[in-house]
Amino acid sequence: MRTFVSAVAVLIGLAMAAVAVPAMWADRNIVQEEGFVALTAPLGKDPAFQKRLATAAVNGMAFGGQQLPAPLEAVVKPILADAAQSLTSMPGYSEAWAETLRRSHRLSFADPRTLPPEVGGTTSLTLDVAPLVGLVVKRVSEASPVPLKAPEQVRISIGQSDQRQLIERVSAYAPMGTAVAVGSAIAFLLAFVAARRKWTVLAGTGLGALVLAGVWKFGSDAAGRMVQGAGSGNDVAEIFKREFVAAATASFGQWIMAALLAGGVLLAAGIVFRVVGGRRPASNNLP
Repeated sequence: MRTFVSAVAVLIGLAMAAVAVPAMWADRNIVQEEGFVALTAPLGKDPAFQKRLATAAVNGMAFGGQQLPAPLEAVVKPILADAAQSLTSMPGYSEAWAETLRRSHRLSFADPRTLPPEVGGTTSLTLDVAPLVGLVVKRVSEASPVPLKAPEQVRISIGQSDQRQLIERVSAYAPMGTAVAVGSAIAFLLAFVAARRKWTVLAGTGLGALVLAGVWKFGSDAAGRMVQGAGSGNDVAEIFKREFVAAATASFGQWIMAALLAGGVLLAAGIVFRVVGGRRPASNNLP
């Protein structure tokens, strides 16, 4: 009976761990604002992405509501475009990019009832690049004949129409990952206490962790391909999506590697305990 209870507890613990680890990763790196900023901050170091993002933002801005004469607009717009190309080298760029990520996260993960009317009715993800545009406008304003006012919002829709619903589901269930992980740990502890042969629990848990790591790797790659295959028709969105998927895959890959190492250690420990335990009876028979 104890062996049966131990085996069932190990299986329950592995099943709960299979859900808990991806949920905890998503909560820490996607749902939580600081984790999202840390995950996506390296995208700001990609010159190609930032140049396209700045160019798209500048082309769509309305000079903070100012109406410029056509001749002046014809002069200012090329200056804006040139300044956008050197965005990553401007002082304060890192801070502006981090603020862009924070604003975008709030637009994507906030309660729909608290969103601005122009955003609340949309179902796709939104980037608010106003902090980046502000850097460009400030640079141009210092050199242009007429001071320009930076817009308060410069929003770019990315992704497909059903992604906000997906985010709402992730936001609802990802925070439960910690509780599920605690339940998984309790199940493994129960299995170890109930087992007659402790080494089988260690080896079985280690082997299960190795299998889960493979499942997570397969699922991560499949999710990445699915996201990459969903075209948005927006160059900026496509670059952001590609870089975000790469960053997320690399981040979750570290968790998978930790699971591989833990599984290998537990499996090796189980084998060692089995070998050491198997030798004890023989040594006890010596005169």
